[in-house]
Amino acid sequence: MRRLLCALFTTLLALAGLAVLPDVAHAGIDAQKLGGRYDGTGANVTFRVFSAHATRIAVYVYAAATGQQEKASYVLTRDASGVWSATVSVATLRAAGVSATIYYGYRAWGPNWPYDGAWAKGSQIGFVSDVDAAGDRFNPNKLLLDPYAREISHDTAIKDPAATDYATGSARRGVDTGTIAPKGIVLATDATSTGTKPTRAFKDDIMYEVNLRGLTRNDPGVPAGVRGTYAGAALKAGYLSALGVTAVEFLPLQETQNDGNDTDPSSTSGDNYWGYQTLNFFAPDRHYSSDTSPGGPTREVKAMVKAFHDAGIKVFVDVVYNHTAEGGRAVPADKTVYPLFSWRGLDNPTYYSLTSDHQGEMDVTGLGHTFNTFNATAQNLIVDSVAYWKNDLGVDGLRFDLATVLGNTCQHGCYSYSRTNPATALNRLTAEMPARPAGGGTGVDWIAEPWAIGPGTYQVGNLPPGWSEWNGIFRDTLRADQNQLGVATVTPGDLATRFAGSSDLYAGDGRKPWNSIDIMVVHDGFTLKDLYSCNGKNNNQPWPYGPSDGGSDDNRSWDQGNIAADQRKAARNGLAFLMLSGGTPLITGGDEMLRSINCNNNSYNVDSAANWLNWSLTADEANFRTYAQRMIAFRKAHAALRPLTFYSAADGNGNGLGQLDWFTPGATAPDAAYWSNGDNHALAWRYDGTELGDTAAALYVGYNGWSGDVTFTLPAPPAGQSWYRVTDTSTWAEGAGQVADPGAETAVGAQGATYLLHGRAVLLLIAK
Repeated sequence: MRRLLCALFTTLLALAGLAVLPDVAHAGIDAQKLGGRYDGTGANVTFRVFSAHATRIAVYVYAAATGQQEKASYVLTRDASGVWSATVSVATLRAAGVSATIYYGYRAWGPNWPYDGAWAKGSQIGFVSDVDAAGDRFNPNKLLLDPYAREISHDTAIKDPAATDYATGSARRGVDTGTIAPKGIVLATDATSTGTKPTRAFKDDIMYEVNLRGLTRNDPGVPAGVRGTYAGAALKAGYLSALGVTAVEFLPLQETQNDGNDTDPSSTSGDNYWGYQTLNFFAPDRHYSSDTSPGGPTREVKAMVKAFHDAGIKVFVDVVYNHTAEGGRAVPADKTVYPLFSWRGLDNPTYYSLTSDHQGEMDVTGLGHTFNTFNATAQNLIVDSVAYWKNDLGVDGLRFDLATVLGNTCQHGCYSYSRTNPATALNRLTAEMPARPAGGGTGVDWIAEPWAIGPGTYQVGNLPPGWSEWNGIFRDTLRADQNQLGVATVTPGDLATRFAGSSDLYAGDGRKPWNSIDIMVVHDGFTLKDLYSCNGKNNNQPWPYGPSDGGSDDNRSWDQGNIAADQRKAARNGLAFLMLSGGTPLITGGDEMLRSINCNNNSYNVDSAANWLNWSLTADEANFRTYAQRMIAFRKAHAALRPLTFYSAADGNGNGLGQLDWFTPGATAPDAAYWSNGDNHALAWRYDGTELGDTAAALYVGYNGWSGDVTFTLPAPPAGQSWYRVTDTSTWAEGAGQVADPGAETAVGAQGATYLLHGRAVLLLIAK
């Protein structure tokens, strides 16, 4: 009865012209068994693909990835749910000439191009229009990649979307792509282990964001044959463990447009180094595999995950479900010219958010199109893909590029974000696969980039429960305080809020300080060194550092007067902010050894030694790595820095339970005037280790953001103890021993003792 009433209500809404929301979460994972799959016996292959608007679909089967015509084709049958399918015996395929790997793709017809029995590949028989009023863009001359393929043969190598043979429109609609198009690969079941997943609480993680290829491509300690691959990355598990990293976050690993990166090894033209042009949401990128045979990338990525798991390190992957490599309109003034090789050719209105007239595409990604995340079928694809990477490939968490696109509640003609609507992709994901419990255990670590491009997409602090976020406000506040003295106004209250876990952003909806992922830099922007070495971006420079287009002009960077020692000090401060704050810290690969890209802040297309991690270190770089390693170790050793809930007295009034108390340099509690005065550049705070379950009774941090020296008067340590210096980031202390080993700290006094902290420096003390 309930289902009947719901159906009746939905019908009435539709008749009234009102929007009908997709079904609320829990539609299930992999419920439709889409893709090309062997049956349990291995004797048959079933091909299943969704299209609500197609009128005919056929699967074309090939014996080779390129250069050959199909060996056979089979017309699929549509069921009531819009799934088209056909089952073919392996014996039949072998008899047709598919002697080994089964490569396949689809051809689809629909209202804008109905099937005609006289049609042949390369002809335009049956063509009506490139796009119809409903937004359909069917073209049977374009072989279509299965969105559910577990591996694909190669990428499209599209450099110019308007000139590619994959394009529609009058010039190329009749060009057949069967011999060149990427094809799905039917994979047998693989038993490669991914090891035992860590169950560590997210609050205890130290994240390390890195491009998989760049991690080892330039590493002489890795065998040449596996540099830049999954197998090479697996060999760095020991290094990252020794550094103190607990979670490696790889830039996109799903198949992307990068096969041509090495075609011209001294040019960025058309290159895609970062990997944010996804061709398929399931397939591991073959370009990153030393074993490129069918099934090789899958086995190798699973073996890599196991290597990290064996070292106690979680594996996170950056995923891109807000747009695809199909791109948007290729010719701005011509609505007929679009690249077409997968989703668009199967069901354009299902997979993409269209303009209200269905003739163009909505764009809140900055890439000319937007994935239709509020559509139930497109949402199923996202959920099934995530579940595959989690369950089959073994990853522990995922970082979602432009994640607020997945909070959209409008399919076509608009964008409207909602944190609370249970039918969004954001809420569907956490309903289907719950987040890891606060205290650790089994679950997913959900990570969001909480913004996109366009009105209503910036949602820092406004993601749903279960999601952690890159805290761009933490980044912007601390950068401004360091690099814009006298230009930007940052108050002590602003600093305290960020250091204590950003309760203004995350406490109101029940989330915790560890849901704030504290960042100073990430892949898209300056490196940590360049943040303090560059006054602005320098992207239009020659190879190997560029050229790159785009890149933000709002960097809040400063070259510290071009004084190298001050640049390194500022970088030490930036790292200290991350390790001594209440959120969960993320560092970018290479920042632990002062990696630079020569002021390029958008090196997405630079696949060169200048952008890969450099493992031949100078003395200063080696010292900084030691500093980073010891600061990470200090954070991991002290529970006070990794709070489960927001600190009491985190508002800075000093009248709470004393978990965290704030001080002026004179050891007094700041009053309202001090908190709100942007001319006050010094702040100190004390953690009560006893209250916070720490092995130390108390910790003290002093921060001098002023350019000159400031004398700090020390507050009372616990009874019978004194303060000992762990580190002072000032230039005078620079060297391998800048952070003291446990037990080797220097005594600095008890209550009332004074400490002269030089300009722009951080002081860390421990009570003993």
